[in-house]
Amino acid sequence: MTNTARTHPPKPVHLDDVSKAIIEQLQADGRRSYADIGKAVGLSEAAVRQRVQRLTESGVMQIVAVTDPMQLGFTRQAMIGIRASGDTRELASALAEIPEIDYVVLTAGSFDVLAEVVCENDDELISLLNSRIRSLAGVRSTETFVYLKLQKQFYNWGTR
Repeated sequence: MTNTARTHPPKPVHLDDVSKAIIEQLQADGRRSYADIGKAVGLSEAAVRQRVQRLTESGVMQIVAVTDPMQLGFTRQAMIGIRASGDTRELASALAEIPEIDYVVLTAGSFDVLAEVVCENDDELISLLNSRIRSLAGVRSTETFVYLKLQKQFYNWGTR
């Protein structure tokens, strides 16, 4: 959830049913008022505010505006599969510092790292690949998967 690299998977946080319900309310509508959430989950507005603050400070959730990159002038999105040598954690940290990269994950399989990029156009993507990604220490090869159409992108998977 956070932009900081983790050396170990985070321990799952135990959430009570009320905290889960608050998260689900915000996943349905991130602009929902604390008063409306309180009515839905049986808490006061102040209690909801406190719980939301604890959930965000602990890194369990973020409340952000999700935008459509195309409507903001970013006409080229792509996933870049990277085969690496050396410590993939160091490479992932270097990739995470590049502003055009919005998602970095270490993987098992034919790629060691996947990085999602959002660019204004194909020229920016080419420059990013050649000047800033392929030149990083540890990058052996890349394969770029250009997005033709974003069919689905949701963040409402609920809680467990």
